[in-house]
Amino acid sequence: MPALPDEASRRPAAAAFTVGECGEAELLRRILARVPAARAGVLGAGDDAAVLAAGDGKVVITTDLMIEGPDFRLAWSSARDLARKACASNLADVAAMGAAPTAITVALALPGQTAVSWVEELAEGFAEALGEMAPGCGVIGGDLSTSEQLVIAITAFGDLRGGDSVRRSGAQPGDVLALSGPAGRSGTGLSLLYALARDPSGEALAEGIAALRDCGEAVASVIDWHLAPTIDASLGLAARDAGASAMMDVSDGLLLDSARLARASGVRLDVETAALASDVEAVEAALSAAMPELDETQRRARAVDLVVVGGEDHGLLATFPAWATLPEGFRVIGQVHPPADGAASAVLVDGEARDPRGWDPYAWDFSAPDSSTGAAS
Repeated sequence: MPALPDEASRRPAAAAFTVGECGEAELLRRILARVPAARAGVLGAGDDAAVLAAGDGKVVITTDLMIEGPDFRLAWSSARDLARKACASNLADVAAMGAAPTAITVALALPGQTAVSWVEELAEGFAEALGEMAPGCGVIGGDLSTSEQLVIAITAFGDLRGGDSVRRSGAQPGDVLALSGPAGRSGTGLSLLYALARDPSGEALAEGIAALRDCGEAVASVIDWHLAPTIDASLGLAARDAGASAMMDVSDGLLLDSARLARASGVRLDVETAALASDVEAVEAALSAAMPELDETQRRARAVDLVVVGGEDHGLLATFPAWATLPEGFRVIGQVHPPADGAASAVLVDGEARDPRGWDPYAWDFSAPDSSTGAAS
């Protein structure tokens, strides 16, 4: 059982004032004072429901749930980290449809012993993350409840601005496969946390993160990317306007999400690791610093695997016609081919079929003390 948020080892310094003492109305007032309003909001929080301008009458909607234990550990993540992670995962889904994020709702289930100051920091984290990743997108409502485990639920809304959504099913043979953002950083960070920042029983250790960060910038960068990723939500609209034929958020790993896009489109994708060389080098550097016992061959093999399998980087995976000019922030990482008759795999890596492994919360053993990768096999 993951540690509960009120335990001293899993919380910031204990505060005298808890959410149980504060009460719902005052806690809500404190949260709303810290989060931005949505520019597209016609009526914000305070009524039975909010009202959001729908532009051309089409609204993109997505939702995501983060639960203490399977999705995060309070020994590893600060309140600001969790706000950034929640924003990145939801805003990326909106962007992946070729839309501009306009608003989010935030629902929190909190143990009564949670410090009010922690919740205030979470709200401030939402304000910072939204301002950086999707300026103008704000909090338009939400809900508060109590629970033994901390739960954060986000619903995000987007505006297509008069255009059509970009689906997973539009890739065509002859298109190029492109990616925005890094690959494998978050999965590497999680791998190192599971390997080196837990006690023998599997409990997360805050001191383990400090020790990992002391290994140098290469390690700190992958840890931070896993705990608090960042995206540019404007890239989805830019990709649509540039002619993207298919698009999705890479949340469960490049290989698994590529397979989903390929199957939806009825094509085969060939991912080229040479185009991911900078990602492999960054992961290798982190592994070298944190796990010097790995030899060069082991380190390279693990790095390549983490780059194609590790999830939660939240970049955009898109296909574009060969004639398209890719928006700044995207790079070509492969090609789209016709489906092969009788082929078992929809994805190739350097021309060879690969089993589409990736993140699967139902297949992952969260309690296994020796687990060292975030990708279920």
